[in-house]
Amino acid sequence: MITHIFEDLCDNCNDCVAICPSHVLDAGEGAPVIARLDQCQTCYMCELYCVSDAIYVGPDAHAAEIIDPEAIRLSGHLGRIRHDHGWDRPDAPGHLDHYRLLGPLLQEGIETAESRYQTLKTDGL
Repeated sequence: MITHIFEDLCDNCNDCVAICPSHVLDAGEGAPVIARLDQCQTCYMCELYCVSDAIYVGPDAHAAEIIDPEAIRLSGHLGRIRHDHGWDRPDAPGHLDHYRLLGPLLQEGIETAESRYQTLKTDGL
């Protein structure tokens, strides 16, 4: 689940807002705002599209983990998925360009998240 946006690294391009299949993020005054955390599918698209390496997505798809942002910054995890799999280098072996073609699966996740969101809203939570 998306866990943290490092405002000092963010270039305010809002690519993460545009690419998020379940509309978790809203454009902010500066860096985007995590507005609907309960709709995050942990698809990593926001992290993959962040050329500034300003987004950390935790691996737990069911709950946001509590992190120490400075520990994450020092860990080398920022941008790791994008760099390790050659996202910035389409000709690199293991390139994740096919990740962009996951539309139907991501749509299913959107529908699941929307259903969960509506249930929570109806139940008054």
